[in-house]
Amino acid sequence: MTSPVTGHRVLVVDDEPALARALAINLRAHGWEVVTAADGRSALDAADTTHPDVVVLDLGLPDMDGAEVISGLRGWTTVPIVVLSARQHGEDKVEALDLGADDYVTKPFAMNELMARLRAAVRRSQEAAPTESVVVVGELSIDLARKRVARRGDDVRLTPTEWAFLELLTRNLGRLVPREQVLREVWGPAYEHETHYLRVYAAQLRRKLEDDPSAPRHLVTTAGLGYTLEP
Repeated sequence: MTSPVTGHRVLVVDDEPALARALAINLRAHGWEVVTAADGRSALDAADTTHPDVVVLDLGLPDMDGAEVISGLRGWTTVPIVVLSARQHGEDKVEALDLGADDYVTKPFAMNELMARLRAAVRRSQEAAPTESVVVVGELSIDLARKRVARRGDDVRLTPTEWAFLELLTRNLGRLVPREQVLREVWGPAYEHETHYLRVYAAQLRRKLEDDPSAPRHLVTTAGLGYTLEP
C-alpha cells in the first residue's frame, strides 16, 4: 500500500465541479492539502497566493485555454504542472509539454495513476533544488533551510521581502537574474514593471550585507538587466 503524502499542497484547476470535488476528496484522503480553481484567472491568482507544490490543470477552461495558463505560470514559477485533459490529440500534448508542463494525463484516468504522477512530479522538483542548504558568499553565510543569514558570524535581520530577494539570488549564485524575474518571483506577476522596488530593496540589502554599500562586492547590479550575487 502506498503511504500517504504529507505536507504537500496541490492546486486543482478544473471547471467541472463534480470532478474537482472528487479529486479534492481523494487527494485529501491521501494527505494532500488541496486548493481548487474553476478557471484560468483564478488558477493564476491561486498559484501566486498559495504557492502549491504541484498543479493539476485541465486544458478546457471557460475563460482561457489551459495552454495560456501554462505560459502564465511559467513566466514566473517552476512549480510542476500535470495536465489532466480529455484532449487526446498528439499535438495538444506536444504543445502543453513544449510550453512547460511536466506531465500529461488523459481523461478518463485511474486515480492511483494520477497520484503516482503527482508524487513523481513533486519528487523531481525537490531533487532539482540545491543540495547545499548553507551557501557561503565571502563573509556571508546564507542558510536556505532556516531562512537566516549571518555576516562574520553575527545574525543579520532581514525583512521577509529582503530575504525573498536574497534567497532568489542565492539560488542563482553567480548568474544574472533579470529584473522582471526578480519582480515576478518576489512580489508577484502584477509587479513585473515596478523597477523602483528593486532599487530600494537592493540598497537596503547592501547596507546590511556589504562593507561598502556604494561599491558592492557581492550584490552586483547590471544596469538595465538585473542582479547577480557574486561568490
